[in-house]
Amino acid sequence: MFGLLFLLLTLLTSTSELRAAGLDIDGHAVTTVPIGNQVWMHENLNVSRYRNGDPIRYAGSNKEWLDAGAKGEGAWCYYNNDSAKSEKYGRLYNWFAVNDPRGLAPAGWHVPSDQEWMVLAKTLGGTNVAGGKMKSTELSIWVTPNVGADNSSYFSALPGGMRGIDGGFYFAGESAYYWSDSEYTPTVAWYSVLNFHLTTLVRSGEQKIDGMSVRCIKD
Repeated sequence: MFGLLFLLLTLLTSTSELRAAGLDIDGHAVTTVPIGNQVWMHENLNVSRYRNGDPIRYAGSNKEWLDAGAKGEGAWCYYNNDSAKSEKYGRLYNWFAVNDPRGLAPAGWHVPSDQEWMVLAKTLGGTNVAGGKMKSTELSIWVTPNVGADNSSYFSALPGGMRGIDGGFYFAGESAYYWSDSEYTPTVAWYSVLNFHLTTLVRSGEQKIDGMSVRCIKD
């Protein structure tokens, strides 16, 4: 009985944390979750157009993906070129789309900086434990064991995987990769990743031509 009551209270609390925030440019519903002094989108970005309405290049094949990267051109794809995955995991974007002056994020939002990711980690008790508090607890999505996952922040990170510098797709079910808008070198940018076997929010740099998820933060 106590277990059922606890589950009900948890679900009610989770629901109360989320707020509707209209639609993105492609008509997908946007909800938000406050974490400390920040307000994050509850979903990964899933748009095919920049804020001004211009289309973002779709690069499904390896040839197209590598061509966009070589030209420094923003591009998106579905993981494994499976459009059905976008409703849950959003789309994967290279960093050139993140950094495009036309704006990848909807009006009133932006792609978080590396510093904003670190503020989030600090709010959740530090990088060593933040990952567990951010990961979704959906057992059918994360590879077992999803170490330390309790989603107490309601960030609800999903393991959407990534697209590598060779155009291949990797780590779906295992890892959630998120771009920052912060450049590290002319060819590398900062990102954050959550893994099924760690409670840590890992911060590192990766080639700008890679494809990762984007989670926006409110201006």
